Amino acid sequence: MRQLLFFSNNKNKIIEIKKIFKKFDLKLLSLNDLNISNEPEETGKTFEENAKIKSDYGFLKTGIPCFADDSGICIESLNWKPGVLSKRFLNNFISNEACFESIIKSTKKNSKQNAYFKTSISLTVRDNQNVIFNGKIDGKISEQAKGRYGFGYDPVFIPKNFNKTLAELNAEEKNEISHRSIAVTKLINFLIN
Repeated sequence: MRQLLFFSNNKNKIIEIKKIFKKFDLKLLSLNDLNISNEPEETGKTFEENAKIKSDYGFLKTGIPCFADDSGICIESLNWKPGVLSKRFLNNFISNEACFESIIKSTKKNSKQNAYFKTSISLTVRDNQNVIFNGKIDGKISEQAKGRYGFGYDPVFIPKNFNKTLAELNAEEKNEISHRSIAVTKLINFLIN
């Protein structure tokens, strides 16, 4: 398997994944490379289900072995939400900054700072045959949004044993510890072996 499709239109995610894949002799294609803009509706209740919906769709559409991820943040002060609805939750606010302020306010009000990021990757190589890889990183919500790297919720998430947000870490530092790199590394080890 020398070609692999990463089913995503998220430019930031594609850049991050391609950096992790660089070390290996695998040609990674994105939806952009194949002029695919349609995406299936993510109706799953879990990260695994949403990843599977996308990887199956990509494989059926192209015939190329395909993997997809679904990721999100789970925040204790929000009853471990937004979870699979992380993207929609962020988009409900007028800006990312407004969302971050709301999260920080909720965290302070409840005195609950814990949070984690989770990624599930589904790899589809044959019809209805999936392999799932998970990655998780524990941490807490910061007292203010900080950093200019990363994307999504990175500016308000401080990984365990760190004193900086994910958005304050450069790409190399983030890829050493992130939930996505943990799951992608499991995927790559599976593909190599």
